[in-house]
Amino acid sequence: MANFVVSGTPHVRSKESIQSIMRDVIIALIPATAMGIYFFGIPALILIAVSIVASVFFEWLYQKLLKKPVTISDLSAVVTGLLLAMNLPASAPIWVPIVGAAFAIIFAKQLFGGLGQNFINPALAGRAFLLASYPTAPVGFSGADAVAVATPLATLKTGAMPDASLTDVILGTNIGGCIGETCAVALIIGGIYLLVKHVISWRIPVLYILTVFVLTAAIGRKGLRVPVYEIFTGGLMLGAF
Repeated sequence: MANFVVSGTPHVRSKESIQSIMRDVIIALIPATAMGIYFFGIPALILIAVSIVASVFFEWLYQKLLKKPVTISDLSAVVTGLLLAMNLPASAPIWVPIVGAAFAIIFAKQLFGGLGQNFINPALAGRAFLLASYPTAPVGFSGADAVAVATPLATLKTGAMPDASLTDVILGTNIGGCIGETCAVALIIGGIYLLVKHVISWRIPVLYILTVFVLTAAIGRKGLRVPVYEIFTGGLMLGAF
């Protein structure tokens, strides 16, 4: 009788290394990161830098303390820090990405066995932890002047059309939001890069966006059916790609 040994994930092998894949993800996020810094200024740049450094530090510290191989060179912690920052407003205090990075790296990633073993995206877990633990802290969204404002998506939730034009929504101009979600064009450019480099498949992002479009066109929000606005506002493009 044959014996079958099931190893840990990943089960699909590729000639690309983890580092090369993470590097491509970082490159894909550069357009949206640059636009976030352009719209929100130095506060956004500082939050991004702090989030990345904190994520790398906590991964290094955890692995050092537990005498595990240090894997910060694979750039996965950098990706986590960058994604966490892109899901925060420029008005967030400096301690916010630090706390979020600690939870993302230690609790959502390393405690489950590290990269490939975690059941949830660490950056989004860190974001969810911040929202749940500090509901009064500015971890939602902000405008170009780092002051909390209503985003087009928040306006749509009320059943009203946002003041921003469709052009503003697509380009991210004159609207509020988290650092990395405002410019849909930049996110699409990054998504195309990942598709061209074969890091991702077109099926998930396309079907995800198409599903939102169809459901919004059919159901809408309180009778308001504007699917184009829905797919270009908020973090949908960031989440899809």
